[in-house]
Parts: sequence; structure tokens; C-alpha cells
Amino acid sequence: MSSGNSSEKTDRIIAEARRAREARENSYRERALKMYPWVCGRCAREFTRENLRELTVHHRDHNHANNPPDGSNWELLCIYCHDNEHSRHIDAVRGDVGRDDEKTTTYNPFADLGALLKDKK
Repeated sequence: MSSGNSSEKTDRIIAEARRAREARENSYRERALKMYPWVCGRCAREFTRENLRELTVHHRDHNHANNPPDGSNWELLCIYCHDNEHSRHIDAVRGDVGRDDEKTTTYNPFADLGALLKDKK
């Protein structure tokens, strides 16, 4: 292999690495990490470079295509709070659909609490 081919190959690799870095920097995750402090918006856990992979970008409206430049649809959440948020969203959506005919419970475990406390006195 001649040094000319090696140099061209190196130049291609460097150019590709630069394009990949620019694409990452322009991704909504990289923009959000530059914009907001590295703290979970729910549990307030703080992050460093060592554990930053555990900090995620949550789309408030659950639309991953909605990435405004000002970051108004994003919040940083740790992986645990992010999973919890999506579980709550799924539960809410399921709760609104097809449950009209299901009966809800009317049991109140504290209904007679006042009477029980009076009996103790």
C-alpha cells in the first residue's frame, strides 16, 4: 500500500468521524444535554460524564418527532423515572379507552375509622 492511499484512507476516516460527531451534536439528546443541567427532572439525581448514559431525554408530549430548537418539549429524566413516566402514560391511555363498562370499587377501608377510634377511648 502506498502512502498516498493510506493518506486518502485516513482523510476519509477523519471526515466520516467529523460528520458522525456533528450528527451527534445536532441530535436532540446532545442539544438537550447542552441546554439543561445534568439532573433528573423527577428524582433530582445528579449525573456526571461517568454515568451520563443513564440520563435520558423525555418528550413531554410523547411525540419523538417534536423537537423544537428551544427544547420546550424535552426534559431530562434518569432511566428509572423515564420508564415510570412511560408506564404512567400507557396506564392513562388504557384507562381512557374501553373501560366504561367496567365497575369501579366502592370499598373504603377507612369508612369506619372514626367509630373504631371512639371505641378505643
